[in-house]
Amino acid sequence: MSVATIDEPKVGEPPERPATRGNWRPILWSLPPLLVVAFIAGYPIMRVLLESSDTGSGRGTAVWSRVLASQAFRDALWHTVSIAAASTLGCLVLGTFVAVVLAFVPFPGSGVVGRLIDTVLTLPSFLITLAFTFLYGTAGAVQALLARITGTDSPTVNFLTTPTGVILAEITYFTPFVVRPLLAAFAQLPREQLDVAASLGASPWRVLRQVVLPEAWPALAAGGSLVLLLTLNEFGIVLFTGAKGVITLPALIYTRGIVTFDLPGAAVLASVQVVLSLTLYLSYRLIFAWFTRIRKEG
Repeated sequence: MSVATIDEPKVGEPPERPATRGNWRPILWSLPPLLVVAFIAGYPIMRVLLESSDTGSGRGTAVWSRVLASQAFRDALWHTVSIAAASTLGCLVLGTFVAVVLAFVPFPGSGVVGRLIDTVLTLPSFLITLAFTFLYGTAGAVQALLARITGTDSPTVNFLTTPTGVILAEITYFTPFVVRPLLAAFAQLPREQLDVAASLGASPWRVLRQVVLPEAWPALAAGGSLVLLLTLNEFGIVLFTGAKGVITLPALIYTRGIVTFDLPGAAVLASVQVVLSLTLYLSYRLIFAWFTRIRKEG
C-alpha cells in the first residue's frame, strides 16, 4: 500500500509564489494617455492622409501625382530644406560661440545676457521678424541711418524679403535652443579637468577642441536636431518677412488650404511634411544611438 508523499521545497530554493493578480491594472492605467495621444496626434494625421487620397471623388493617387509633379512643390521643398539647413548651421556656430563665452569667459552682465536668452525662448517667432522690419526694413532705423550718411533715399540694405533675411531671422530666434543645452552641459564639466589640461601647457583653443566640445557634443547634437526640426516646420517667420519668392512647404500648405481651398492638395503637402519631419527625427535617434554605442565601446 503506497503512501502519498508531499513534495517539500528543497533547502535554498525560494517558495513558489502565487500567480500575480491584477496584471490588467497597468494596462488599464495606460489606456487614458494612449487614447489622448491617439486623439490629439493620431486622428488628425489619419484625417490628413484620408483627405490626401481624395477617396470621395474616386481619383485615388491622382492628387498625389498632380501635387508632387508640380514645380511649386519642388521649389517649396528646396526652400524648406535649404533654409532649415543653413539656419541650423548658423545656430550651431553662433550658439556654440555664445555658450562658450558665457560659460568660460566671465564678464560683467553675463547673468543678464543669460536671462535675456531665456526670454527669447518665450517670445513668438513673428516678433523677431517685426524687430527685423523695424531695423532693416525700407523705413527701418538702419536704413534711415544709412540714408543720412550716404545722402541717398534708395534702399541700401534690402535683404529682408530674401532667403537671407529668413535665414538671419531664424538664426536670431532659434540660437537660444542651442545655447541653453550647451550651458547645461558645460556646467557638468569638471573644472579640475580643464585646470589639468591648462597646467600641461594646452592652449585655450586646444582645451576647447579636445576637452570641452567632445564632452558637450550630445547637447550640441540635441540642440541642433531640435533647431532643424523647428526650422523645417517654421511658418511665422516666412509669413511675416513678406518674402514672396520664398515659399516653403508650411507656407505652401497655408496657400493651398486657406487661400485656394485646395484641401486635398494641402493634405498631400502636409503628409510630405509629416514624413519629412518623422524621417529626420528617426535618423537623429539612430545616429545618436550609434555614436553613443561607439563612444562607450571606445
